[in-house]
Amino acid sequence: MPSRLGLTRWLLRLRCTPDAAGAIASALARRPDVSWVTLASGGTEIYCALNARNADERDAHLLQQLSRTRHVRSVSAHCMMRIFVGDTSTRHASRFRTGRAPCVADSGSRRAPLPLDDTDRTLFAELARDGRATLPELAVATGRSPSGIQRRLQRLSSEGALMFAVDFDPRLLGDHMSTRLWLRVAPAHLRTVGEALVTHPEIPFAAAVTGTSNLVASGIFRDPYDLYEYIDQRVGPLPGVQDIETAPTLREVKRVAPATSFGAWGAWGA
Repeated sequence: MPSRLGLTRWLLRLRCTPDAAGAIASALARRPDVSWVTLASGGTEIYCALNARNADERDAHLLQQLSRTRHVRSVSAHCMMRIFVGDTSTRHASRFRTGRAPCVADSGSRRAPLPLDDTDRTLFAELARDGRATLPELAVATGRSPSGIQRRLQRLSSEGALMFAVDFDPRLLGDHMSTRLWLRVAPAHLRTVGEALVTHPEIPFAAAVTGTSNLVASGIFRDPYDLYEYIDQRVGPLPGVQDIETAPTLREVKRVAPATSFGAWGAWGA
């Protein structure tokens, strides 16, 4: 989880001119601190998840770079206060392979950032490059023994700093409609609704966020009728749900990336 690495995750919602949205989305996708990027709403709206270590990094994005990027008409930033399901927008494996809902990624309890040393950072960088790297390969990259690397991986995993996910295109299994759901939920029911979404196999990701819509989720559906049935029968009846906005995804520009970055900051390139 980003919080275990001292990071705060932000969901950015950008509205761009139609001729530039693709180029801006591609530029965002090249950044290691941006974990996923999608195009929605007729190709003029971009969603992306950004990890920031401190207020300076956050402000560098929001106040200096994005606001000055040509063809960006508006930017809204939503801090992810609690991630109920998953840590990416594309965690489908448990839905299709086991028939169970994805695991809860955030217990809601406050935990201090986990201290990392140079070996830990190297491990994250190597696994981000190739999640199937073997213990001997990781040992060579870090200058440690394979047994020592295995103990580190177990520690990072048990502490919630390292997670492995299987990702694939849901269209291969007949799901052709990915949709972002923005929910406005009464504060007294926010936790209840978020935890209810954990039980829905259609939802690989959900988080409580700042802003008018205080809960955002990613949904995977077979077709528009499947989406309608889900809203009508699964989400609409939940207590406290006051409003639902849907934004079908046109294209996933970037699907999965590491939750942290230890490199230098670059230019937007658009």
